[in-house]
Amino acid sequence: MAPDRGDSQDYLSISTPPSTSRRDEASDGTEELRRRRSNARRFIASHASEGQNFTVRGILVGLGVGLVICFSNMYFGLQTGWVSTMSMPASLIGFAFFKTLSKHLDLPFTPVENVLVQSVAGSMGTMPLGCGLVGVMPALNYMLEPEEQGPIVLGLPKLILWSLGLCFFGVVFAVPLRRQVIIREKLKFPSGTATALMIGVLHGKEATADGPICRTTSRDPTSQDNSTQSYSNIDERSADVEELTKNQTSSWQSRVRLLIISFVISGLYTLATYFFPILRNLPVFGFTLAESWLWTLNPSLAYVGQGIIMGPATTLHMLLGAIVGWGLLSPLAKNRGWAPGPVDTWETGSKGWIVWVSLAIMLADSIVSLGYIALRPLVMHSGEYAESIRRIIRKRDWKGFLHLGSGKSGGDYALLREEVSTPPEETRSSFQEDLIVSDEEIKGLPEPDAPPEHLVNDSTVWVGLVLSVVFCIASIRVVFGALVPFYAIIIAVFMALVLSIMGVRALGETDLNPVSGISKLAQLFFAIIIPQSNKNSVLINLVAGAVSEAGAMQAGDLMQDLKTGHLLGAAPNAQFWGGVIGSAFGAVISALIYRLYTSVYEVPGDLFQVPTGHVWIFTARLVTGKGLPMMAWQWALGAAFVFTFTTVARILGTGKRWHPYIPGGIAVAVGMYNVPSFTLARAIGGMVNWYWRSYRRKGETPLVVLASGLILGEGVMSIVNLLLASANVPHR
Repeated sequence: MAPDRGDSQDYLSISTPPSTSRRDEASDGTEELRRRRSNARRFIASHASEGQNFTVRGILVGLGVGLVICFSNMYFGLQTGWVSTMSMPASLIGFAFFKTLSKHLDLPFTPVENVLVQSVAGSMGTMPLGCGLVGVMPALNYMLEPEEQGPIVLGLPKLILWSLGLCFFGVVFAVPLRRQVIIREKLKFPSGTATALMIGVLHGKEATADGPICRTTSRDPTSQDNSTQSYSNIDERSADVEELTKNQTSSWQSRVRLLIISFVISGLYTLATYFFPILRNLPVFGFTLAESWLWTLNPSLAYVGQGIIMGPATTLHMLLGAIVGWGLLSPLAKNRGWAPGPVDTWETGSKGWIVWVSLAIMLADSIVSLGYIALRPLVMHSGEYAESIRRIIRKRDWKGFLHLGSGKSGGDYALLREEVSTPPEETRSSFQEDLIVSDEEIKGLPEPDAPPEHLVNDSTVWVGLVLSVVFCIASIRVVFGALVPFYAIIIAVFMALVLSIMGVRALGETDLNPVSGISKLAQLFFAIIIPQSNKNSVLINLVAGAVSEAGAMQAGDLMQDLKTGHLLGAAPNAQFWGGVIGSAFGAVISALIYRLYTSVYEVPGDLFQVPTGHVWIFTARLVTGKGLPMMAWQWALGAAFVFTFTTVARILGTGKRWHPYIPGGIAVAVGMYNVPSFTLARAIGGMVNWYWRSYRRKGETPLVVLASGLILGEGVMSIVNLLLASANVPHR
C-alpha cells in the first residue's frame, strides 16, 4: 500500500539527484549511489539523535491510540478473526492531535516522534491476536471437551499472566532480524514503507522506497563551494515555502476531516445495529436462502473498510470461498446426510463440515508457501554458500560460519558501522570513504544504519531474549501446570523463533504475515511429537500453536515499524522500547477487554461467533487423529491437492499479469469458514478499491484513511453497545 506522495517540490528524497548537479551528468550511476549513501548517513545520524525519538508524550498518545485499536481488534477478532495494526491511521491521528496543540508545545512534533506513536499504538493494538485471545483462548474456554481436559477457564490474574508471557519474546527477537532483512537484504515491507511515505507527506517531506527520507537543498553534497549559488533566490524560495506550507496544511486537514466523517457515520450505524439487530443480517437473496443456508448481508461499514484495505484480489478470492463453501459444499453435505444437523451448528451441521475443507486448504497453502520461503535462499545462493564454506574450511576460519549468509562478508558490515559513526557535518570526508570501495562492492553494501549509540546493543538483545523466553515458559507452566509438560513448552518457544523468521521474510516480500499458516504448521509438528494416546494432546497442540503465532505476529509487526523508522531516520532503540511498552500495556488491556466482552455477551453467539476458535480446535483434533465427519476427509484431501497446485502457480506467477486470477488458499479458506454475510461486505469494499484505484486511477491514501475511519468508528462505538448491553437497555 503506497499513499499519495503529495505535490511538494521543496522536500526531496535522497534518491533524487540535486538540481544543480547537471554538470555531473556524465558521471556514472555508481558515483550517484555514493552520493546518496553519503546523504543517507548524514540524514540517519542527524534524526536518530533528535530528542523527540523517545518522549513521554509520544508514549502516552501512542497508548491512547493503541487502546482504541485494541478495542476494535478484539471486537472484530471475536467476530471473524481479523485484526489490523492500523499503523497509517495511528500516525495520522497522532499527527492531528499534536498539530492541534502545536501552539502549546515546547518541542515540535517531528516525524521520528510520529514513528514512536505508531510503533507503540501498533504493538498495543495487535495484542488481542498476539496473545491468542480471539482464537486459542475461546477454544480453551468454550470448545474443549471434558475428555480433552476442558473446558479451561482462566481467572483474570492467570489470563493476564498468559498474555504477558506471550507478548515479549517476539519483540526482542525482531531486533537481530532487523539487521538481516532491513539493512542487509533491504526487503521492502510495503506497509512499513507506505506508513513512512504518509508520515513524510504529513510532515512536509517526500520519500521513495529506495532509502531514508531526507530533506535536501539544491546544494551538491560533495562540494561546499556552491552554497551561495543555492540560496541566490531567497525571495522566490520563501514564496515556495509559504505555498508548500498551505498545501501541507490543506492536505492533512482534508485527511483528518475524511477520517472523522467516516468514523462518525460508521459509529452511528453501529449504534443503530444495537437497537435494530436485523441490520446485521439483511436477507438480500430472499428469506429462504437466509434462513436455510445463511446467505445474508451484513452491511457493516467496518467490513466494507476491511475489504478496501484487503483489495479486490483478496476479497474476490474470499467470495469464491464463500460460493464454493456455502453455495455448493454446504447444500451437498446437508442433502447427502454428511452433516445432518442444522446448517448453523458447528458440531453436526454443514457449518462445521466445511471447516474441515477450509483447514485442508490452509494447511496445503501454508506448507507450500512457507516451505518455499525457507528453501528459496538455499536454492538461489547454494553456489555462494558452498564456495564460502570451502573458503572457511581451507583457511580454517571457523568464526566465518557466524557470518555465513550475512552478505558478502563480515567486513562489509564492519565498514557500514564505521560509516554510520561519521558525524553528519563531515559530509566531504564521509563521501570520500565510499570512494575507497570499488564500484561492485558499493552496490552490494548494506543500507546505512543508525549510529551504534542509537541501536539496541547486543547485550540488551541477548539478555532480553533469554529473560523473555524464560518468562514465557514459566508463565505457561504456572497457568496450565502439569497439563502442558516443560519439554513441550520449550520446543514450542524455540519453534516459534524459527517460524517467526519465515513470517518476517514473507512479510517483507509480500506484505502478508502468514501467522495462521505458521500456527497450523506448529500444530502439525506437535501432532507428530506428542503421542495421540496423551489425553492432553489437544490442549498441548493449542498452546504450541498460540506460542508460534504470538512470536511471528509480534516480530513481523515490529519489523514493519522498524522499516518505517529506518526510512525516516528514527532511532531503533527508541522504537524497540516503545514496542516493549506497547506490548506490555496491550497484553494487560487485552485480557481485561476479553473478560469484559465474554462476561457481557454470549461467546460463541450471534454477535461473536468466534470462527477462528473453531478453526483452532478443529485443527488440533484433525492433526491429533480425532474422528472427522462423514466424507469430510475425502473432500479435504481433494481440496488440499488442488490448492497445492494453485499455491505453486501463484509462487511461479509472482509479478505476472495473471497472478491475481489464481485463487489464494488462505483467502479462499477464510471465505469458507466465515459466514457469507461478512464476506459479501468485504467484497463490496474490494470493489470500491478497484473502482477508485484501477478505474478512476486515483491515489490510495484517501482510501486508506476512509477505511480506517470506518473500522475505528465501529470498533469504538462497540464499546457503547457493550455498555448498553451490560445495562440491559432494551432493544428489538
